[in-house]
Amino acid sequence: MKYDIVIVGGGLAGLAFACALKESRLKIALVEGRAPSRPEGWDARIYAISPANARFLADIGVWKHLDAGRMAPVRAMEVYGDGDSRLDFSAYQSGVPELAWILESSLMAQELWENVKRQGNVDILCPATPRELEFRADATLLHLEDGSSLSARLLVGADGRESWVRNRAGLAAHYSPYGEKGLVANFSTEKPHGDIAYQWFRDDGVLAYLPLPGNRISIVWSTPDTHADALAALPAEELCARVAAAGNHTLGQLELLTPAAAFALKLMRVPEPTAPRLALIGDAAHGIHPLSGHGINLGYRDAKTLAEIIAAAAPWQDIGDARLLARYRRARKEEVMLLQTTTDGLRRLFREDLPGLKPLRNLGLNLVNRLGPVKSALVRYALES
Repeated sequence: MKYDIVIVGGGLAGLAFACALKESRLKIALVEGRAPSRPEGWDARIYAISPANARFLADIGVWKHLDAGRMAPVRAMEVYGDGDSRLDFSAYQSGVPELAWILESSLMAQELWENVKRQGNVDILCPATPRELEFRADATLLHLEDGSSLSARLLVGADGRESWVRNRAGLAAHYSPYGEKGLVANFSTEKPHGDIAYQWFRDDGVLAYLPLPGNRISIVWSTPDTHADALAALPAEELCARVAAAGNHTLGQLELLTPAAAFALKLMRVPEPTAPRLALIGDAAHGIHPLSGHGINLGYRDAKTLAEIIAAAAPWQDIGDARLLARYRRARKEEVMLLQTTTDGLRRLFREDLPGLKPLRNLGLNLVNRLGPVKSALVRYALES
C-alpha cells in the first residue's frame, strides 16, 4: 500500500501529528500495536500542558472534547529549595488565566485516537507490528509482521524512548542515566490545593504536587533508585504519611487513590532526529528530566512544527527530502537543547553536595524570586512552549 506519510507509534505525539494534518490531502497510515484505553479511577500518568499546547490541541479539534471535569488549571506555582528559599509564579500577576493545565495521559490519548479515527485521510493499522525497514531513493518501505508492506514518501517515528524506528534507521541516541526513578501516584488531600502546583528540591530528590480536580493531587517524586523502590513498596498508609511529610503537610493528610509506580529517569540526546525520508518526534527524538514538566509539551511542539512544515510545502516538493526535513531539525534544535540543558543543570545543582553550594543555590532562588523581569521572562517562556 502506498502512502504519503506512515507514522509508527500511536502515542500522544504521533496522534497529534496525524490530527494536525487533517486538512491536508496527504494519505497517511498510522501503525500501532494497541489502541489506548482508560484505567479505572484516575490515571497515575499525568502531564502539565502549557497554554500554547492547549491552543494547539484546540486547533486540531481535540481540546473541546476533553472532559473538563477531569482537568485542573494551575493558577500558581510555589517552588522551594533545600534551604530557606522560595520561588513563586502566579497566573494573575502574569496576566493570564492559568499557567498550565493538568491532564491524564489516557484522557488525551483516547480523544486523540477518536479524532484520528474520524479523519478521512488516515488509515489506522492496529494491532500492527513493524518487522523490517527499507530505505530507497524515492520511498521508505515498512514491512509488518503480518506480511504486508507500506510504502511512504516520509516515515515518522513516534514510537517512544526505545524507538524501533530510530534503532532500525541507525540514528544514534546518547543516554545519561540519572540513577534515579520517578515515583508517580495520585492522592486525595485533606486541604484544598487552590489550583496551586508545588515543587520541593530536597536532599533526596525533587517532589512535585500537581493539582487534580477536587481535593486530589498527582505527585512525581524524582529520587535515587533505591529510595524510589523503597517508597513504591510501602503500604498505602505509610506511603501517604511519607509523601505528606515530604511536602511539609502543606495539604494535610493524604489518601492513596492509585498504586505507586516508579520509572527510570535518564537524559537522552539524539543528535540527528532526521534522515532522508525519516523524522523522529516526541520521546523518540529526545528525553529530559521530568522536573520541568515539559516532556509531552516538547512532543506536541515537534508534531506541530513538522506538520506545519509539511503542510506549507509546495505541491512539487518531496516531503521526504532531506533538505525539507532539515528545516524541522533546525526549528526544534534550540528549544530541545535549552530544556535538556536547563533541567539537567537544575537537577545537578540541587544534587551536588559541594561545600558552600547549598547556600549559594538557595540565594539564587530567592534572588530570582525578587527580580520581576527575570520571573516574567521565565513565565513567558513556559506559557509559549
